[in-house]
Amino acid sequence: MTHPLTIWGRRNAFNVQKVLWLIGELGLEHRQIDAGGPFGGLDDPDFLRRNPNGRVPVIEDDRTVVWESHSILRYLAARHAPGSLWPEDPADRSHADRWTDWALGTLQPAFMDLFRGYYRTPEDQRNWTAIRDAQDRAGWLYQRLDRHLADRPFLAGDALTIADIPAGTSLFRYFALDLDRPALPNVEAWYRRLEERPAYRAHVEVSFEDLKGRLDF
Repeated sequence: MTHPLTIWGRRNAFNVQKVLWLIGELGLEHRQIDAGGPFGGLDDPDFLRRNPNGRVPVIEDDRTVVWESHSILRYLAARHAPGSLWPEDPADRSHADRWTDWALGTLQPAFMDLFRGYYRTPEDQRNWTAIRDAQDRAGWLYQRLDRHLADRPFLAGDALTIADIPAGTSLFRYFALDLDRPALPNVEAWYRRLEERPAYRAHVEVSFEDLKGRLDF
């Protein structure tokens, strides 16, 4: 008996949005269970049985449980769209993998420092020295993306792959921040291409107003 794909996590959680976007691209029937943040539930025994780290997102796909957002991306692409969103050829796959991992290990820390320091911190508690530092680091990294995108429409080539998802998920928030940014013509063109995708609009362009000035989760 096949069980429906289930994902745990709130819809405006950054790492959860990566997975929901891919689920949307794949057209997979699924159910989403609010967890984490104001919804809690991460210390429930039933949840910890699925992910002992007590973090979202977590998926269960026909009794297969996967946690860690980028592991989930690879799993879903390999199982439900083999050879397309995560190429089968090792050389081609490496292009998708390197940008997927770069986004997690390099871009996301700088972006989240900026987002948390500026947007999620109450105005009277903001550390502007740290914010400016994060702003400079993030801007420099987005400029690196801009150079890479100068001669290709997507990060790993001519078509969307999982490489676009982690960095692409950040763009909706990055361009919404009322802060100076460097000129990023190629990133902005890439962003417009992503916005044309229904799954991006449905799962990434989600209000995050409830996060403003909140550091409690």
